Amino acid sequence: MEFYAEAKFLGDANPGGFTAGLSMAESATAAEFEVCSETEGLTVFRDKRAHEIHQKRTKVGEAVCIETTFVNHNTEPVTLEMLATVALRGVRADKVHRLQSNWSAEGKLRTETVLDLHMEVSWNRCATRVEKFGTVGSMPVRKYFPFVALEDSETGEFTAIQLYCPASWQIELLRHFEEDRLSVVAGLADRDFGHWMKNVAPGESFTTPRAMLATGHSLYEVCDKLVKAQRPDISPVDDHMGILFNEYCTTWGNPTFENVKKICDKLEGRGIQYLVIDSGWYGKMDGWWNCIGDWDVNEEKFPGGMKPIADYIRSKGMIPGLWFELESIAHMSAHYNDKEHLITKDGLPLTGSGRRFWDMEDPWVIDYLSERVIKLLKDCGFGYLKVDYNDTLGIGCDGAESLGEGLYRKVYASQEFFRKIKREIPDIVIENCSSGGHRLEPSMMELASQASFSDAHETVAIPLIAANMHRVIKPSQSQIWAVMRAEDSDSRIFYSIAGTFFGRMCLSGDIYKLSDHQWNLISQGMEFYRAVADIIEQGVTESVTYTTQSYNHPTGEQVLIRRLGNRSLVIAHRFENSRELDTSFLDGACVLATYGAADRDFSAQAWLLER
Repeated sequence: MEFYAEAKFLGDANPGGFTAGLSMAESATAAEFEVCSETEGLTVFRDKRAHEIHQKRTKVGEAVCIETTFVNHNTEPVTLEMLATVALRGVRADKVHRLQSNWSAEGKLRTETVLDLHMEVSWNRCATRVEKFGTVGSMPVRKYFPFVALEDSETGEFTAIQLYCPASWQIELLRHFEEDRLSVVAGLADRDFGHWMKNVAPGESFTTPRAMLATGHSLYEVCDKLVKAQRPDISPVDDHMGILFNEYCTTWGNPTFENVKKICDKLEGRGIQYLVIDSGWYGKMDGWWNCIGDWDVNEEKFPGGMKPIADYIRSKGMIPGLWFELESIAHMSAHYNDKEHLITKDGLPLTGSGRRFWDMEDPWVIDYLSERVIKLLKDCGFGYLKVDYNDTLGIGCDGAESLGEGLYRKVYASQEFFRKIKREIPDIVIENCSSGGHRLEPSMMELASQASFSDAHETVAIPLIAANMHRVIKPSQSQIWAVMRAEDSDSRIFYSIAGTFFGRMCLSGDIYKLSDHQWNLISQGMEFYRAVADIIEQGVTESVTYTTQSYNHPTGEQVLIRRLGNRSLVIAHRFENSRELDTSFLDGACVLATYGAADRDFSAQAWLLER
């Protein structure tokens, strides 16, 4: 396995092997680059036209961070149509692992053999086989996560790559010569896939989004190495796996001073760290969802603004949180037709399904949002910010030499606003949300303390999705909801609460209608959560076993085992037509604590074990 340089210049010959339109890899551009210098951690490739590609490799934990920079030393400008962050050849593999993602069904493992993908080499090795996948738009975890793991079944070796790219990205697998070896090319989506071109003037350079690479002897080993290499900017306030309450599934977008006060009174003294007011605190009573962008407090709901309720939440021992969809504008906003400050495509405001988008490169927009978002948070004393994002920019936008580069610049400008929030409110706890899980990629995760794992708030698929997330984000950042209903049986409470043990516990629902018995079960779950919080935060996921393919109608069972030192957390969920659990994981273990009862379909149990 060796690293090499991959790029494609406008005007250079397309690749051979009948791949034009399928791939830009192995073009005439790439063929010219050769290694001109190599030192520890840095390889410089150079062509005869005085262009260089600098590939820097840095150890991060047990993974390797790869950063690639193109430098134009020529006297003429050059236009890039493709520049890969990672290019590996000679990877021996017969299986490919990917993580598919749809709304409320994030991270489903997809494993195929190279033969399943129809990538068997041609009889005379002249036709390149290509498997190319990725995401186009500003929801980088839509259809797939920016991740791939390649397995060699014979040796048991795994090679995995995770891209740090909040805009359009792609990963390609190529084969045309050797029966058991692949090339892997990954980075920004190219001109064919993501409508991306980049002009680089003489003396200038361009650096791609970085990537992490890990090798190991199991899928969970390489995933753990990649996840532990992530370096999130966690608020110092959010350092002990505190429990949240979000009122959305209580008020369904109709929070008021009175009903939030009622929630506060019920939660007082129960060990909740954050109480988050979700959407609906602004705009008009009959259309808050169409008023996004103005952020005028609805004073019929919150007389005197948001400070009185924030103060009340703090008086009850909790940190107040507030929801924004700060990059978007809905059609009842006063700024919906303010083209000067909106993202455009083909000269027209880029419009999604009821959304337009602020141009986050516009200084006026940054000043406006600083006043409406940052100042409001500061003045009212909110310590938690949930940032939602409910549409995508699609293939790209105006403002650069290509639609894809326009998209790339706007998304990175949004990320810079996240950094501005952190600079101005250093202790703020930021939640990364995009219709649940559409932004669960590592460069976004590094800007947040927590993330919405999904919008699957009350579905039976929560344990499946929550377990999926262990492969790609830190469980300590993965906020998982348990929505409590007055009609919930004991089994349903166990099922929901045990789901939160996969990450960060967040409660919602009919909490002031619950019986004392129901509250007792929830309190037991909270106590168990606190007992295993260090395993969730610092441990290693060793295995997840399940058999179901359906998320809407799951069958069978799922068991996750996560270990820290000599202690383990085991979480078991039973679905429809389940069998009695195989509890061989208890053999030789001392049971320190347990929660729930996995005694029937749609029940759950968790164990804290010591060996």
